[in-house]
Amino acid sequence: LSAGHLLFSLLGHQDVVRDLSFAPNGSPILVSASRDKTLRVWDLSRDGRNMQGYPWRQVQVLSGHVQWVYCCSISPDCSMLCSAAGEKSALLWSMRSYTLIRRLEGHQSSVVSCDFSPDSALLVTASYDACVIMWDPYTGEQLRTLRHVPLHSTLDSSSEIHTSSLRSVCFSPEGLYLATVADDRLLRIWALELRSPVAFAPMTNGLCCMYFPHGGFIATGTRDGHVQFWTAPRVLSSLKHLCRKALRTFLTTYQVLALPIPRKLKEFLTYRTF
Repeated sequence: LSAGHLLFSLLGHQDVVRDLSFAPNGSPILVSASRDKTLRVWDLSRDGRNMQGYPWRQVQVLSGHVQWVYCCSISPDCSMLCSAAGEKSALLWSMRSYTLIRRLEGHQSSVVSCDFSPDSALLVTASYDACVIMWDPYTGEQLRTLRHVPLHSTLDSSSEIHTSSLRSVCFSPEGLYLATVADDRLLRIWALELRSPVAFAPMTNGLCCMYFPHGGFIATGTRDGHVQFWTAPRVLSSLKHLCRKALRTFLTTYQVLALPIPRKLKEFLTYRTF
């Protein structure tokens, strides 16, 4: 980046590349998602070519989707990968064995966006069915559904029936908020423990959203070529949440449930006290 020079090209996909996800732990691993219905895992530290003539940098090809892959997200602990491909289910992969862990089934229409919480304990998926589903990625359990109810004052009489189709969802850096972009011309911000949005912002032609890594701001991208910036709620995380986040960074749901601690504490640590 400092010199602005192209280092190398990653060749292998047979169609448009729709999304990219770097490993959050700083390792030189990149996952790409493509319209060729595959995800490819690249090790950017490798060089040379293998026996088949493919670049050494390509570690694995993940096949399992039957539609174009729109979105991919690596969990912050780098143990899992979620992918969405315009199908009613999202796929959860192991980043250790590069095998399919499970299909997450629950949406009624195409899943188009996904994101992990900062402690990897939660996964959210957004769909054209106007719902965000919050999952426990370790068990596959649905923990909560956030439904996008249209605000009639923001819509005109010519709006189509799928006006609340979701385009993007992302977690805030501290893990207490979600941001969503939908076709009803609204950016919504949700508090983790509430079922209704805590803030709205009017925007048109929204396609994607992303939190500033240190919180306080959200960037949104639109179909007409604009990037917009919004202020987002800032919150001082409670000591309870900070402890939960610290523990869940290295403990799976199964490990928490096996701890000799009270049931209510287990429910809190596994985000089942909503």
